[in-house]
Amino acid sequence: MIKARIFQRPRSSMQQGRARSDDWVLDYEQNRREVNDPLMGWWGSDTTQGQVTLRFDTQAEAEAFATKNDIPYTVEPPPVARQAKPKIYADNFKYGRTENWTH
Repeated sequence: MIKARIFQRPRSSMQQGRARSDDWVLDYEQNRREVNDPLMGWWGSDTTQGQVTLRFDTQAEAEAFATKNDIPYTVEPPPVARQAKPKIYADNFKYGRTENWTH
């Protein structure tokens, strides 16, 4: 039986916004090792489950799909979003700022 995992993808380091970061993903785990195609040099397998990724709006929808289709699954907690500390360019020129200055 092929196992699946349900998770939320973390935001990419190249991504500013929150697009597609709220989607829940059902991803099948590989049960066979990938093999190298000698002609093309590509890595692949004979099953398509490793290439299938399903997206859902909520975790409950993903779990309902897996339960309905008798797919054993594990749920990974969503990644913790860090709050960015705002940086103000004018703070570089504040009067009395001496932490990085050498005389």
